Amino acid sequence: MTNHDEQHTPSLGALFQPFAAAGLSLANRIVMAPMTRGFSPNGIPGDDVVAYYRRHAENGVGLIVTEGTLIQHPSASASPNWPHFYGEESLNGWKKVAEAVHEAGGKIIPQLWHVGTTRKVGSLPNPEALPVGPSGLDDSGNQVNEPLTESEIADLISAYAQAATDAKAAGFDGIELHGAHGYLIDQFFWAQTNRRTDQYGGDFVSRTRFAAEVIKASRKAVGPDFPIVLRFSQWKGGHYDAKLVTTPEQLEQFLAPLTDAGVDIFHASTRQYWVPEFEQSHLNLAGWTKKLTGKPAITVGSVALENDFANHPSRIGRLADILEQGEADLVAIGRSLLANPEWVSHVRSNHTKDWTSYDSSILANLNPLPERTN
Repeated sequence: MTNHDEQHTPSLGALFQPFAAAGLSLANRIVMAPMTRGFSPNGIPGDDVVAYYRRHAENGVGLIVTEGTLIQHPSASASPNWPHFYGEESLNGWKKVAEAVHEAGGKIIPQLWHVGTTRKVGSLPNPEALPVGPSGLDDSGNQVNEPLTESEIADLISAYAQAATDAKAAGFDGIELHGAHGYLIDQFFWAQTNRRTDQYGGDFVSRTRFAAEVIKASRKAVGPDFPIVLRFSQWKGGHYDAKLVTTPEQLEQFLAPLTDAGVDIFHASTRQYWVPEFEQSHLNLAGWTKKLTGKPAITVGSVALENDFANHPSRIGRLADILEQGEADLVAIGRSLLANPEWVSHVRSNHTKDWTSYDSSILANLNPLPERTN
């Protein structure tokens, strides 16, 4: 008799093919998406954070992208519990994380982050530091600070490069630059928050300059063989219909300076991976990005929520097609891995009906589920 899982879950064997490119060698195509957890008091990841990442490596995730880790800048953060990627104690904590993941057979890269003007005035841990952004505007167009000066921009670029240096020294397998969802790098990309008229503003190509300089500085810091991933998105937090570009031709022009600057892999963030990016093609944002740049791409966006596997086999079939047709190379899973740390082994064995459904209460604990021995 055909069981429930076999009826509803198309084959995802392509997820378990090894990946070797862009300086990475991975056991499979499954990426743990970056997810802010906020369990690092005073910015220092402790043993519980080590256990959290080790557990996901032990359960077969091919590549872990950490939660956003903050570059050294007074207004990078908006919480005293978000992890720093600077300072001896924080870096020692991250070194332990990398070692634990490697011991469990996984690979891991930190996501380097600055929140820009999404930070509210007076936010901890540095309430005196005003939010910063290309034009000093928040995502609603409100002026919260003066535009960044070129000297301040240079300091930010140096902070990213230092974090990249520290990631390599701590034993990580690469870095991801967070250029999505309306945070600092993305605020340079987006016309709503970048109204500069100098070299860092203008049309959608000119607005890539800051990111390109961050990438170039990071590349110089880590050398040619250390992978650099760039996460980018059209949508922004609270602005789900936002667009950086509206045609494949514009996307190609937008991506070219970033590719030339040294990106190895693009992490193309969408809210629903099965939705085509442009009307004239079935390709999603990752598919178009790979087609236009020739670089490996990560697809992401509601990939593995429990109800999709149970009720929408056509979407899972689309995921299989994306991998089998080479439209994207890697698949990032977020909330489902929080609810089901054993997600990878469950999919491999076609055992998904007993999954825990994701809900926001899961975020209250870093390691909420008991360790299993079987």
